[in-house]
Amino acid sequence: MVLDDVQFNARDYQHRARLAPLGDPAAQRWLTVPVHRPRGRGSRIEELQLADPETSRRRVAQLVHQYYRRAPHWTSARAAVDEVLAALALTDRVADVAEVSTRALLAQLDWRGEVVRSSTLVTSDERSERLADLTEAVGAETYLCGRGGARYLDESPFAARGLTVRYPPQPDLAGLNGMRTLSALWAFAALGPDAVREQLSATVSV
Repeated sequence: MVLDDVQFNARDYQHRARLAPLGDPAAQRWLTVPVHRPRGRGSRIEELQLADPETSRRRVAQLVHQYYRRAPHWTSARAAVDEVLAALALTDRVADVAEVSTRALLAQLDWRGEVVRSSTLVTSDERSERLADLTEAVGAETYLCGRGGARYLDESPFAARGLTVRYPPQPDLAGLNGMRTLSALWAFAALGPDAVREQLSATVSV
């Protein structure tokens, strides 16, 4: 589920990611693409535009290559990166580029699911009610909630719809220093898709 109709948060990961050297995942730096918010702070992700798509494309290519070109699984990781670079050359819509990025990494895991944008569905405005609506709308029976979201989630809307909420444990890899805030690209480049799939499969079905 792509939450493209939620409000943009400049302090989140919606237009940026953390990169780190292969040998020191805790030594992180931001890779940020500048964005234009047509309605100011109230702009939704689906409304965001890249302020300078060509500069963003060059910056992504330069920094990702700088950090990961010597990685043991760079060839497969590069395939995903190339898809993102192609998207940056074709569109200035942040939501489109973000979806391409997510799909490219999921493809590395041989994921065969369907991607749905929340903007195409009718939902409630309240946070937990909305998530329950989205879960029900796509025919799912279980909502997987991360550790951060667990502090804010109200399970009662899910229970009212006969839905289950699960809080899967984090993969072992996420326990390493700095890994919880680092872009997944590090793991794909350093460890490879098979290792990432194995880590995720230990906690959820991939």
